[in-house]
Amino acid sequence: MEKIIISTPDSISAIITGAKWEAVVKLLPEKGAAIITDNNVFDLYGADFPDFPVLKIKPGEQSKQLDVIGNLSKKLLDIGIDRTGFILAIGGGVVCDIAGFLASVYMRGIRCGFVSTSLLSQVDASTGGKNGVNIGDIKNVIGNFKQPEFVVCDATMLSTLPEEEYSSGLAELIKTGIIGDRTIINVLEKNHTGIINRDKNILSDLVAKAVKFKAKIVSKDEKESGLRRILNFGHTFGHAVELHAGVKHGFAVAWGMELATTFSYKRGLIKKAECNKIIDLLKKYNLSGNYNIPEKEIGELILHDKKRSGRDINFVFVKGIGKAVVKKIIVQEVIDFYRFYKSVK
Repeated sequence: MEKIIISTPDSISAIITGAKWEAVVKLLPEKGAAIITDNNVFDLYGADFPDFPVLKIKPGEQSKQLDVIGNLSKKLLDIGIDRTGFILAIGGGVVCDIAGFLASVYMRGIRCGFVSTSLLSQVDASTGGKNGVNIGDIKNVIGNFKQPEFVVCDATMLSTLPEEEYSSGLAELIKTGIIGDRTIINVLEKNHTGIINRDKNILSDLVAKAVKFKAKIVSKDEKESGLRRILNFGHTFGHAVELHAGVKHGFAVAWGMELATTFSYKRGLIKKAECNKIIDLLKKYNLSGNYNIPEKEIGELILHDKKRSGRDINFVFVKGIGKAVVKKIIVQEVIDFYRFYKSVK
């Protein structure tokens, strides 16, 4: 077991890797807690949940809406959760997002913690305190920052993930390796068979590496005013793909990383050999895609990006594996590169 601490001016959050998820009961209050999960996770693990009331939501992004927050708040009131209460999320990124957002606004804020059940959530979504809900198809337009008291990441839970969900999480692992910890890339290159077969020891090591890197970033820049922006590598094009094609987040970000890496090479920031190495790794894990967004739509989709400020956008480039840089560029430059990219593919 390893405990990784995220320390911010207002909170301390412990990310626990390599532990059995059932041990979460030792981290909970004796009374006044409620569990939020989705139907799929409950069917798999519900029999072993701690003995607290369970509130279930439908799986998937469609649950990240304000009316769901309202309905859950009403249920918390009905079961007697007050300002001293505690919310435990057991689920993937959507469940943790909803639970974190709910905990930040219910009774003006109560305590919360997560058991993270998906790879994408363990390496990224449940760590760092970002919470949000969607407006229609536009992701996380309404949100805030609230650190959970703890996040439990048990690699054995990853064995029950659908193949598509697991692959989506691998994309976020690759992202972390590209922008900050190249040892992750080394492990991914040398242990393909073990990772595809979901070896829990390899995965525990990779999750811990990813969390350590993100903890270092978030501890320095919780509210994404500077350094934390590098975590958005691949997301400008990725979010456009999500909106256009409706694919899972990891697959969209993987394609976004392929474009962002190529964009970096075109601007002279990364050598051809490392550019190819990144793209080859995405292909090795079947994450390389080709989503044909019509040119007339790409600009409109990018305008929904939260990283945009007027006609400018904070775009994440790479200067080599393990080193990312954020540059403020004109949105039109992103659109022009996309047109170039499609013309040569």
